[in-house]
Amino acid sequence: MNLLERLGELGIIPVVKIEHSGQAAVLAEALLKGGLPCAEITFRTQAAEESIRKIVGAQPEMLVGAGTVLSLQQARQAVAAGARFIVSPGFDAQVVEWCLKQGVPVVPGIATPTEALMAMNLGLTVLKFFPAGALGGIPMLEAMSAALPGVKYIPTGGISAANMGNWLKLPIVHAVAGSWLVAPKLLAEAAFGEVTRLAAEAVVNVKAARGVGGQA
Repeated sequence: MNLLERLGELGIIPVVKIEHSGQAAVLAEALLKGGLPCAEITFRTQAAEESIRKIVGAQPEMLVGAGTVLSLQQARQAVAAGARFIVSPGFDAQVVEWCLKQGVPVVPGIATPTEALMAMNLGLTVLKFFPAGALGGIPMLEAMSAALPGVKYIPTGGISAANMGNWLKLPIVHAVAGSWLVAPKLLAEAAFGEVTRLAAEAVVNVKAARGVGGQA
C-alpha cells in the first residue's frame, strides 16, 4: 500500500498549524493514541519545518506531511525535514512536477474543472478540493466530478466532526482534512488529551460513514 492509499484508508487528515515546535512530538503522540497516525503540518508558521523534523525523529510511524506549500522552496524544505507528502491550496505545476520527479506524493488544491484537468494531465488521481464549503460543498463536488472520472478528492475547508460523515459517504472522496482535531486553542492550552479524544472520535466516525470493513 502506498502512502496516498494509506491516507485514504485512514479517511481523515488532521490539519495542524503549530506555533511552537516543542509541542510537535507530544502532539504526534496524542494523535497516535487516538488511532490516527497522520498529520498535515501547515507552512503557515515559522515552526512548521522544525515541527516536521521533530515528529519524524520522535514518532517515525507517523505519516507526516506539509500543507499550505506555496512554492518550490517550501516543498524542498519540507521534504528535507522529512515530510512524506506535500499538500498545496492550489495547483502549482512547478511544485507538482518537482514532487513527481522526487517520488513524493503531492496533493494540489483545485477549485475548478480546469485545475483538475491540469493535475490529471500530470498523472495525479487524488486532488484537494479547497475551500470545500465555500465552493458549494457536496453538490458542487458531485457535479464537477461527474465529468472527471478516475479522480478522488480530499475536501478541505469547512469540514467538521458534524459533517465529515456526509463527505466520506461519497465514493469520490478519498479522505477529508480538517483543523478541528488540533485547533489552535487546543495547542495553546496544551490540551493533548482532548486531541486524543477528538482523534479517536474521528476514527469511529470514519468507520461509521464507510460501514464496517472499509470504504463505501
